[in-house]
Amino acid sequence: MSLSIVNSTILLTGAASGMGAALAVQLAAKGADLALLDRNAVGLEAVAAKARNAARTHAKISTHALDVADAAAIIALPDVISDTHGKLDVLINNAGVALVGTFEQASLADFEWLMNINFWGAVRLTHAFLPMLRRAPAAQIMLTSSVFGIIGPPGQTAYAASKFALRGFGEALRHELAATNIGVTLIHPGGIDTNIARAARVGEKLDHAAAQSGVSQFQKMLKTKADIAAAKIITALEKRRKRLLIGADAYQIDAIQRLMPVNYWGLMARRASGLESITKAKA
Repeated sequence: MSLSIVNSTILLTGAASGMGAALAVQLAAKGADLALLDRNAVGLEAVAAKARNAARTHAKISTHALDVADAAAIIALPDVISDTHGKLDVLINNAGVALVGTFEQASLADFEWLMNINFWGAVRLTHAFLPMLRRAPAAQIMLTSSVFGIIGPPGQTAYAASKFALRGFGEALRHELAATNIGVTLIHPGGIDTNIARAARVGEKLDHAAAQSGVSQFQKMLKTKADIAAAKIITALEKRRKRLLIGADAYQIDAIQRLMPVNYWGLMARRASGLESITKAKA
């Protein structure tokens, strides 16, 4: 059963930049009503204005400036969305942050900060909105994992942990909801050209200047444009696909991991020199 975006109500997190911003504009252009969520209030309003200009109908587009790590705010959000939109058909958990450094180079507070956003934010939102989604004729939950939810590179212990956790959560949830109106899509983007790497928090035991140099090198590996990734996500939503890989690099990584589930990093390391250089940037 396909899902029609026209007149559907979609809650999108991480909407102020990157893939989230591209999704907001493209979904509005396809006739969706949108509840856009991000902690960056200024960026969120700018994206909402672009979405309203792109809308082919008189779409209802609301903005909600809050941090997905704020558990109390998430608990209160369904009432706000219900009062504003009356219903919810799709939840796109897209918000995410990055952390530069190995497990020993980052503090446990840094690790917890990332998990609260990347993992717990998505879990809390899904838990809060399941009752609303159950009332829709056909509903979809989309979870943005990563290729780092398929492989675990050095220097990405926190990020990979959050994305592997999101993958496990999404797969188990899909199986639990198989007989219901709610589908679950797991999204595994490869290198998407967004600001997530440039905006990454730097572990407390790294030299910031050296770490940023490594980030700049890694940024050059991010080839897929955000608008292209957004278009693929929308197609997957309409088809209610269970899994989506984005980018040629994602398909290559997935294939290598399947062929070499334990020793894949020996083959991939040379292609990820930016990651290696970051982890060597000692304080």
